[in-house]
Amino acid sequence: MKRIYSIFLFLLISGSAALAQHTVGLLSYNPSKAYDGYNLIYPHNQPNVYLLNNCGEVVHVWTDDANMRPGNTAYLLPDGRLVKTKRPAAVANDPIWAGGGGATIEIRTWDNVLEWSYTVNDSLDRFHHDFTMTPSGNIMLITWEYKSRDEAIAAGRDTALVGSEFWPDYIMEINPATDEIVWEWHVWDHLIQDFDSTKANYGVVADHPELININHGSAGVNPDWLHSNSLDFSFDNNMLLMSVPTFDEIWVIDHSTSTQEAAGHFGGNSGRGGDLIYRYGNPAAYDAGTATDQKLYYQHDAHWIDDFVDSFDPYYGKIGVFNNQVGADYSSANVLDHGFDMYSWSFPFANGVFGPDNFELTLTHPTPQEMYSTGLSSIQYLPNGNFLLHTGRTGYAFELTPQNEIVWEYKVPFLNGAPVEQGTMLTTNNNLTFRMDRYPSDFSAFDGKDLSSQGWLELNPDTNFCSQILPANSVFEQYQLRMYPNPANDMVTLTWEAGVYIDLEVFDWMGRRVVNPMRLTGGRKYLDTSTWQEGLYLIRINGKETGKLLVHRG
Repeated sequence: MKRIYSIFLFLLISGSAALAQHTVGLLSYNPSKAYDGYNLIYPHNQPNVYLLNNCGEVVHVWTDDANMRPGNTAYLLPDGRLVKTKRPAAVANDPIWAGGGGATIEIRTWDNVLEWSYTVNDSLDRFHHDFTMTPSGNIMLITWEYKSRDEAIAAGRDTALVGSEFWPDYIMEINPATDEIVWEWHVWDHLIQDFDSTKANYGVVADHPELININHGSAGVNPDWLHSNSLDFSFDNNMLLMSVPTFDEIWVIDHSTSTQEAAGHFGGNSGRGGDLIYRYGNPAAYDAGTATDQKLYYQHDAHWIDDFVDSFDPYYGKIGVFNNQVGADYSSANVLDHGFDMYSWSFPFANGVFGPDNFELTLTHPTPQEMYSTGLSSIQYLPNGNFLLHTGRTGYAFELTPQNEIVWEYKVPFLNGAPVEQGTMLTTNNNLTFRMDRYPSDFSAFDGKDLSSQGWLELNPDTNFCSQILPANSVFEQYQLRMYPNPANDMVTLTWEAGVYIDLEVFDWMGRRVVNPMRLTGGRKYLDTSTWQEGLYLIRINGKETGKLLVHRG
């Protein structure tokens, strides 16, 4: 077994050496520790959504008109459909436009057939940044709404902080089956100010943390006051989570209200209508702290940790967030235990401030400056305990283990939307990518789909990398072999081309056989791993070391 171990180390080392000159695409990969899945990206300055395997190969593309651009997000549904936002590339004459601006949301089949489309982009309203969905299939979107200078001043906005117009945010919920707007929530209905006692919404800001200070947020006369950049729905508690970077805060709203209740201060599960039921990151935003109390700094991708994660996982239901400007030259990613009490339907609040005092977990790159992005970016907690982190302004993503080890790296190979050759050096803002999301290899959207390689995004790619890391990968391709889930807990499924015989053996890392040789046909085999020790196992098919399986019960 020492020989096999030495060979494996050699392959990892030689694979890393082969990538020493890599500047784009796949940069490094440790398949024994990385989470098996497919990565969805929607890079800026081009129209298409791409699905990549962990080798950096394109396995599926949803194309669009060359004159379209991201607006900004796209998500894959369990049935294989894609929900995406987009906008025209030309925005010079748009009455409402700022970074992250959208226009259209649509649903497309796996084969890119347009099923539904809805556009909001005129002189009064515009979709932007992000959306989320309810279990019923309704879609909720962040939307700018136009207010005139006079309206903003009448609401209590400082006259020195408003130009000719003002764009607060609201959330619009649409039923795609009917195009009906079924629910709305407007920031405009939940304001407070202490600037002018003769205007609306006047009061003591610190006495009303449930309300939003109209004179906090964007400096100067920028009409894009809040620039909300993420929206997520909690299936468990019927709540919405927003990221508001100009406030350096995340907000939670009760979605159990009617639209009428959401416009007021009573009703819903919380009894508070549409007022904020939780906010975190910057107590100074509601006059309850100073700069020393601030925790969030122009954050992105605030979301409930619940996708693909078991409910008994220690991070399930907590909040993940990418903390963009926490340092002068580095970003962090954080997990927040918000402390929601389902019995009192409340969040921790003491001495006029929402808790907790600190994050449960803070992540940085082993070389902190390698993860720095003043905007965009994402964090994803993976079912194997790793985190997928993405720095949006450099298009750089990496997977980090709990031991702070990088086990996968990828850099989006686009220069202002056009693919570049391997070896090209890209700088900040050249390959903007809002987020990266990894979907498990056994995600139902992939059932029956052709996920074979369609090549690479980069030009002149290193086509030998994964053949070095996974020397028997051709066996998988030859027999259309799949193994999932990986990492495994108590059961693993092997599938292959029906009618083809395979000879299967499994060894633990010490070379001890745990599955005796067996000849299989029928295209499917279930392996019970419930009694196996945690660790790495080698799968041998037809006498070749074909793959590696990690058994993990964490």
